[in-house]
Amino acid sequence: MDHRAQELLVERHGAVLEITLNRPKVNAIDFDLSRRINEAVVMLRDDPELRVGLVTATGEKMFSAGWDLKALDAGEQQLDNWWEADADLPGGFAGLTEMWNLNKPVIGAVNGLAIGGGFELVMACDLIVAADHVFFQLPEMPLGIVPDAGAIQRLPRRIPYNVAVEMLLLGRRMSANEAASHGLVNAVVPATELMNTARQWAQQIAESAPLAVQTVKEVLRAIEGDTVEGAFNTMRTADLPVYRKMLRSEDAKEGVKAFVEKRKPVFRGE
Repeated sequence: MDHRAQELLVERHGAVLEITLNRPKVNAIDFDLSRRINEAVVMLRDDPELRVGLVTATGEKMFSAGWDLKALDAGEQQLDNWWEADADLPGGFAGLTEMWNLNKPVIGAVNGLAIGGGFELVMACDLIVAADHVFFQLPEMPLGIVPDAGAIQRLPRRIPYNVAVEMLLLGRRMSANEAASHGLVNAVVPATELMNTARQWAQQIAESAPLAVQTVKEVLRAIEGDTVEGAFNTMRTADLPVYRKMLRSEDAKEGVKAFVEKRKPVFRGE
């Protein structure tokens, strides 16, 4: 049995795809694990039966310590233009950080410390629930590098700019509760409630009309950086196939009809 195959656990639960990092001791992400996460995310993207992704890790101590520095030090991975090695991976580092055509939402269930690239993987999720003992950190400065797989791009847009720069330059730890106070994390729960919470969210989304759910991601990505007026214009005129399909869908008619008839809608994703 290839032990490396066990480093990522991928399980289908109805319309939900659970992706679990399982590479002791710290779930460091090297190229092989990155490739495996990419494959799982592509499955989520391309399978119409799957509606929601959930990303977590085994154990309680560590979600992921990020990039595998031992692989880097051993010369197994390069630093200069590192993304060129990921060119064949549609979602870039850790499968989610650059997956621009994934319109299905992903919930991050953060079971332990999310450090460096592990934090960048978390930030690539759409909803984040964290266990209350979790903290986030970007410890790249003493390594002579920067967190350029999402942190430097996303963090200043998610939390106050100066707080982001403080994490980038001083490498200070941010608790789950502080992250929640900034809106970076959606909920903080005891570790024993983490997976139940994440799975409840996933189930609620899975029962919604798929095209409506996917439209939210498609449109948010398309209008990012627009003015409000520009965002209206983008929605009216841009190439947004999921949004257009949703407007004409049977599900939209069914949702309205079910509301009027005071019953639960039956959505089919078409």
